[in-house]
Amino acid sequence: MPELSDELLQQLLDLIDELRHTTGGFADQPGDQQVWYNRGYANGMLLALQALVRAGRLGDRRLDEPDQLGAHVAMPWGKAYRHGETVGHRETYEITGNQPS
Repeated sequence: MPELSDELLQQLLDLIDELRHTTGGFADQPGDQQVWYNRGYANGMLLALQALVRAGRLGDRRLDEPDQLGAHVAMPWGKAYRHGETVGHRETYEITGNQPS
């Protein structure tokens, strides 16, 4: 598995940070599917990066707690989160030129 360059990793981390900043209150916005999708996308990116780089390169970034989704998982916005998470995970692998294991 190729090691990610510092520049590419920083670009991905900046996007994660931006998405997380703009979706900070996503759990308080049920019904806003775009916010939930974006939050899921960031979580999916981070999930992929956890498998691709040493933990120390990710700083203090952590995945969203599963209980944050709670009963929302079955709702359209919860499904938007999961879809965003899937797409963010897949596209991070594509961008980095790696394949999920």
